[in-house]
Amino acid sequence: MSVLPIIILLPLILGTFLVLWLKQFSRGVTALGAIGVSLSSFGLLLTQAKAVFNGAAVSETWAWLPQLGIDFSFRLDALGLIFALLITGIGTLIYIYAYYYLNPKNSLSKLYFLLMLFMAAMLGISLSNNLLILLTFWELTSISSFLLVGYWNNYDAAQRGSRMALTITGLGGLAMLGGFILLGQITGTYQIDQILTMRETIQSSPLFIPTLLLVLLGAFTKSAQFPFHFWLPNAMAAPTPVSAYLHSATMVKAGIFLLARLLPIFVGSALYHNLVTTIGLLTLCMAAFFAIFKEDLKGLLAYSTISHLGLIVALLGIGSPLAVAAAIFHIINHATFKAALFMIAGIIDHETGTRDLRKLSGIWQLLPFTATLAMITAAGMAGVPLTNGFLSKEMFFTELLENLSGGVAVTAAIVATLAGLFAVAYSARLIHGVFFDGDIGRDVPKKDAHEPHIGMRAPAILLATLTIAVGILPALLVEQIVNAGTRASTQLATFEGTHLALWHGFNLPLLMSAIALIGGLIFYFALAKGGKIRDIDLDPMLGAFQGKLLFEQFLKQLLLNSRKFKRATETGSLQNYLLWIVIFTVAVVALPFIGQGITTGTRELTHAPLLAIVLWLLLFSACWMMLWFHHERIKAVLISGAVGLVVTMVFVSLSAPDLALTQITVDVVTTVLLLMSLALLPQLTPYESSRTRRWRDAVIAIVGGLGIGWIAWLILTRDHNSISWFFMQQSLPLGGGSNVVNVILVDFRGFDTFGEITVLGIAAIGALCLMDGMRAHGTIITQGLTYRFNPSPLMFRMTASWVLPIALVVSLYIFLRGHNLPGGGFIAGLITSMALVIQYIALGQDQAEKLLRAKSGRLYEIWIGIGLMIAGLTGIAAWLWGRPFLTSAHIYIHPALLGKMHLASAAAFDLGVYITVVGATMLMISVLGDSRNTSITGPVPKG
Repeated sequence: MSVLPIIILLPLILGTFLVLWLKQFSRGVTALGAIGVSLSSFGLLLTQAKAVFNGAAVSETWAWLPQLGIDFSFRLDALGLIFALLITGIGTLIYIYAYYYLNPKNSLSKLYFLLMLFMAAMLGISLSNNLLILLTFWELTSISSFLLVGYWNNYDAAQRGSRMALTITGLGGLAMLGGFILLGQITGTYQIDQILTMRETIQSSPLFIPTLLLVLLGAFTKSAQFPFHFWLPNAMAAPTPVSAYLHSATMVKAGIFLLARLLPIFVGSALYHNLVTTIGLLTLCMAAFFAIFKEDLKGLLAYSTISHLGLIVALLGIGSPLAVAAAIFHIINHATFKAALFMIAGIIDHETGTRDLRKLSGIWQLLPFTATLAMITAAGMAGVPLTNGFLSKEMFFTELLENLSGGVAVTAAIVATLAGLFAVAYSARLIHGVFFDGDIGRDVPKKDAHEPHIGMRAPAILLATLTIAVGILPALLVEQIVNAGTRASTQLATFEGTHLALWHGFNLPLLMSAIALIGGLIFYFALAKGGKIRDIDLDPMLGAFQGKLLFEQFLKQLLLNSRKFKRATETGSLQNYLLWIVIFTVAVVALPFIGQGITTGTRELTHAPLLAIVLWLLLFSACWMMLWFHHERIKAVLISGAVGLVVTMVFVSLSAPDLALTQITVDVVTTVLLLMSLALLPQLTPYESSRTRRWRDAVIAIVGGLGIGWIAWLILTRDHNSISWFFMQQSLPLGGGSNVVNVILVDFRGFDTFGEITVLGIAAIGALCLMDGMRAHGTIITQGLTYRFNPSPLMFRMTASWVLPIALVVSLYIFLRGHNLPGGGFIAGLITSMALVIQYIALGQDQAEKLLRAKSGRLYEIWIGIGLMIAGLTGIAAWLWGRPFLTSAHIYIHPALLGKMHLASAAAFDLGVYITVVGATMLMISVLGDSRNTSITGPVPKG
């Protein structure tokens, strides 16, 4: 197996389970496990670094759904490697920091579990070579960040922030899905390396503009660009390790990565360059200005992140090779100083008990070492000379001036200089306002604040060292990495590279930097004089135009309108619901036929045999009886069972034994479930309120029935080309079975079956959740619930004791013969379920579950999980032989005494189906019969 999926699977599978298992030992052991997994992925990436940074690319593909263009395809080039190294490298430092930061009362294993999930999702984005697989990991980042931001589940701000982040990024992901689908339609593939070579085809397509806008929506929402920036500051309720990771190497960098990855297909489009550069510059300046006036230390850093992301987006919007090199360089630089600054903010909060800038002042003497680290990393954030941030900011100014012209260049230079000035101002406030301004710790809650454990400072020390080292020796440390990443992003192998140096002489970018540095300090100290900066609150000035308020107002209106719609439609009447469903269905089906003049086909009609007429009359009689007795619920259920029996006879007459077996077993189990459900309901269904309503319902029913009959008639009177010949011919050679129906279910369409048993398991667990704590008013019929406690008569119990072993033997027989003769796992599972239901009735549910050790249905939940796992692992096993998911294999063996035997891997899949069916069926029956979910007290409802 290639190293690429292992890099992702280490945190996704091993890491998540490992930290949950290690929590039983100690916090230290849990931390070591998390750090070890992260370092393992980091080490595996380093093994590929030399070749990749020299221009090679490592790729691996496993077929999954090739007909839909969906494959598990991964590719590691220099751009992906840069992001993956940041994700795992910064992640390792975050794990170390989190161990010392988190209070022992809080779950460290829970935090590590979610961080592992987050890391795996970001690695998946960085290494994916298929747009739809990338989208899967993209959505996983939204889900995992939602859980991380809401880690403090008793903190309202955390819950609000997590919902806001999920809503904004989730909607952006939905838009991006549309863009990816359009890209696939334009290019005929979802493979990223192939798409990147089709720029002319893509940009000449009439779908290019909607594709571009949809993809940009996904990137802008994820990377908090204006006007979607407001979710990021509201996510600051997360634990500081989460904030440090989210802002430096993950989540918000996903949108940046997407722009850098898809740059070759967008570059050259005026709409792309104008839109992305404008949004980037606007976000850069706006967020930098807002950061100055934030009173929360993490809020200040959050807005600074938004600003720096805007800088990177503007560079990618310019799109020239040198601009891309500057963007990649700043991605690396921002990760180092921003992760360190958030860690420092956490140290300050951890030691002083606050991160409110109005209370923090003069703590230099309390935390001198931390203050030094803060000054170094804040200097990098402000772009002070001898730091890495200074170099990438200089490159940003240079690219603006060289790639823009006229009034646009002047405007862009002014905006960029102002943003740099504001960056110096908020950096100065962070240092001066926290460590020097005012008396020593005057308003700090913890007067005894001191430097934390060295382990908590060590990650920040390393990152601060890199901030200075890269600023002084950029050519030695990162030049090759930046140039390799630029070539991978632009797909320009001929790019000669940029030379990173500390000094480029006296020029206009240097003048812009000097203006920003000096002007920023003057601006800050002018505002800080007399404490005026603490009295400035921008929120009232913005009024209702704040992103957070607009978002909350949108949600409020959405909720109000939803409630109005609910009150208008949710009347509590099943008949009304059915009425609208039938009307809507008839309208949607009839619409395409209007004006088409479709009539009876030309197929030669045949006479109906006597058996068909008899079965039709039986079915008609059963349906008529159902209509006549439908108010009496017990009779209605029994008659519905009779309808099922007639359908079974139809299948038998049409030589469809598999369908007949399935129908009759499903019919029996469903009837039992319905009868148990009726124990919680009145005996009678309420009668219609008026004669008019009865006639209305009759008309709708007749129209719907006639419509379905007419469509069936149109289909049956037309010739068609059946594909049954394919399955008849290929069932044995490809699927290893002569029972075509079973081979289709477990082989040709095994993925559909896997989805169906998954839905069945979800439905059973959903019934468990819905019935939990339910209390229904009792009726006379609820006396039937006593079967839970009281065993049946002796004769019935003795008979039932023989039924179970016989039924299990029959189930085994049906299961084993299913691949070649009528049967299979689904039918066998229902037969086993019926036998177990008989035991419930004979022994009483309590005694039966005691013997089965199925207390509270927990055993059945485990069965569902085991069945789905067996079916899933059977599908995954095909990958070991380089075959698509759920590809089956079969062989013949010749064991002694037994002779020739046929073995098919589909049998293992069918075993998963069998166990899932039994578990799901019995769980629903167990839940419906659980006395804790019912109450037989209270008045008998009327009607």
